[in-house]
Amino acid sequence: MTQLPRAISPKLFLAPMEGVTDWAMRDLLTGLGGIDQCVTEFLRVTDNLHGDEIFYKNCPELLTGSKTRSGTPVFIQLLGGKPEPLAVNAVRAVELGALGVDLNFGCPAKTVNRHDGGASLLQYTDRLYTIVSTVRKAVPAATPVTAKIRLGFDDPNACLENAKAIEAAGADWLTVHCRTKTDGYKPPAYWEWIAKIKSVTKIKIVTNGEIWNLADFERCHESAATEDYMIGRGALRDPFIFNNIKKLFSDLEIKNSQHASFTTLKPLLPKFYEASSTYRNPEFAVARTKGWLKQLSFTASEFNEMFEQLKVITKPQEFETQLNRFQ
Repeated sequence: MTQLPRAISPKLFLAPMEGVTDWAMRDLLTGLGGIDQCVTEFLRVTDNLHGDEIFYKNCPELLTGSKTRSGTPVFIQLLGGKPEPLAVNAVRAVELGALGVDLNFGCPAKTVNRHDGGASLLQYTDRLYTIVSTVRKAVPAATPVTAKIRLGFDDPNACLENAKAIEAAGADWLTVHCRTKTDGYKPPAYWEWIAKIKSVTKIKIVTNGEIWNLADFERCHESAATEDYMIGRGALRDPFIFNNIKKLFSDLEIKNSQHASFTTLKPLLPKFYEASSTYRNPEFAVARTKGWLKQLSFTASEFNEMFEQLKVITKPQEFETQLNRFQ
């Protein structure tokens, strides 16, 4: 892998993934370094203002300055189709200390889309404008309001008008997952659409989709040529990917720029289990650790062997004991 001498130092985001990048995962991954920004899992907004306890559950980092324990800023992500309730909840999130508010127009989940949320809104450019502008006007001017979209619901051409509308509505930046809703997570990601969006807007763009390793990042960077990138599932399989990307742009030695392997990743599992237990409870930690083990099995076959042995264990104490024995 060659070093990329550029005039930029890319800003790297950890993607919000429902049921995956919760407080425990954000805490672990940002502790390894290389991540500049996090966004919470989406908080669904219908008609009412959420109680403070819901905001704190969604984003425990509100208690630590809206930053992870390693100091990485965290924005709260809201999902919904009604401008005023979204605005009211955005204002409350900021009052509680949120450093920024992100609006989810990209979730492809059928349940979310059936209930007027996520990627279903990509079919209505005027509604995207109204939602973003309403939230932007409600939130203090110094607080970023951002949005995440896909290329479209089923037609990627929709991204051009949608991006223009979101820019006109006052969003500070736009994250683009380079697939349509109907594409789901099926490869490839169509990074070439970023250039088309940049040809009709001036809004800062964060490129997202199908970055699994450094070779993918180099191809994505060559095609999209943005200064900001978001990585989701690839970070679960290689938590060191952020530092290793940063290393491509620097002559300096970067801490934790390790190669993802069974040896380097195995010690992270007990830490994640412990953090998940603290965040929720031991039963929750068992389920989440199994889920991450399954992802890690794509990185090293030894993790599949671990998963096969641990997947049948349901009692937290027994699970933790067996997990530690692998160390």
